[in-house]
Amino acid sequence: MGGGPEVPSKESGKKELVLCTLPWPEEGAKKGVEGLKEEFKDLEVKYFHSVFNNGKMEPLDVPEEYTTRASYLATLFWLPPTAKSLPNTKLIQFFSAGTNHIAQHPIYTDSKIPLCSANGVHGPQIAEWVIMMDLVHSHNLPKLYDLQKEKKWAQKEGMSVSDRVGKRVGILGYGSIGRQVARVAKAMGMDVIAYTASPRKTPESRKDDGYIVPGTGDPDGTFPSAWYSGTSKEDVHEFLKQEIDLLVIAVPLTKATTHFLSTPEFELLHKSNPRGTYVANIARGQVIDQPALVKALHGGLISGAALDVTDPEPLPADDSLWDAPNVLITPHCSGSTDVYADRAFEVLRENIRRQRSGGKLVNEVNRKRGY
Repeated sequence: MGGGPEVPSKESGKKELVLCTLPWPEEGAKKGVEGLKEEFKDLEVKYFHSVFNNGKMEPLDVPEEYTTRASYLATLFWLPPTAKSLPNTKLIQFFSAGTNHIAQHPIYTDSKIPLCSANGVHGPQIAEWVIMMDLVHSHNLPKLYDLQKEKKWAQKEGMSVSDRVGKRVGILGYGSIGRQVARVAKAMGMDVIAYTASPRKTPESRKDDGYIVPGTGDPDGTFPSAWYSGTSKEDVHEFLKQEIDLLVIAVPLTKATTHFLSTPEFELLHKSNPRGTYVANIARGQVIDQPALVKALHGGLISGAALDVTDPEPLPADDSLWDAPNVLITPHCSGSTDVYADRAFEVLRENIRRQRSGGKLVNEVNRKRGY
């Protein structure tokens, strides 16, 4: 990831404050905090553990003396009530891929404080989750695992395998996660097609200008054999007509993408690929019309679904999605990794460099666009 010129740290005067309200005990973020202090000698870091579990954050009391002084705020969910509480804040670095969870907050709607996401830090682990789920499905592992627990040797149950060579993965939202899915899928012999909201007709427009974990992704946008774009239903349908074997949903949640996939889209997938499309959603649950998804699973319009996100979360125990055929559900954990904090702090450090040098911030949120 490139950036502006290296900016010498200030050696005199009062230190600027980086206020961290993050979901790890401070020891779990030690490497990232030490990296900040080592690079920027003029920074002081104040760390608060923001306890977060099953989609809910426990109340966190941050003294006003720290919010008033903070030049930079690193957070996942916590924000003070209004922008007046952050009079000196130059940017807010979210440690999440998106910011839809605070889209109605006054700091988002009424302030001009730059907001940046950690988009890019999730690529490797979520791509592994997507490919893992696709292989689990295509190799009939759930059934074989059930047989193992029953201590049954039934070879015929493992004979109907569909390998991935020559199959097509359609990536709805070709961002950092989709680009790493593309890298792994290409290595397996799959064809990749990409969908973006804005047209990407030139080689320059297809490059990834966000944060990239070194050695991953598709920095130059060379993996897809075809690109599709647009925001209308007709545009989306043209993409879904392309005989897709694995559909990866990786679009941000906005008003336009809410219930992006519903019964007409599942019917179109089935018509295009009667073998059955496997749907993997690692975006947000609301991108899919969930009752329509349950019907599509029961009706055989798709071959199955892997869902790391649902609507709502946590998914109630009596929700019909749990019992739908050929569905695998995980509790919004595909982005987890033992180096998550380290990567997110790298994004923060790069943004502090760029903010100080007047460069373009990494992953700055376009408030009007919603991501």
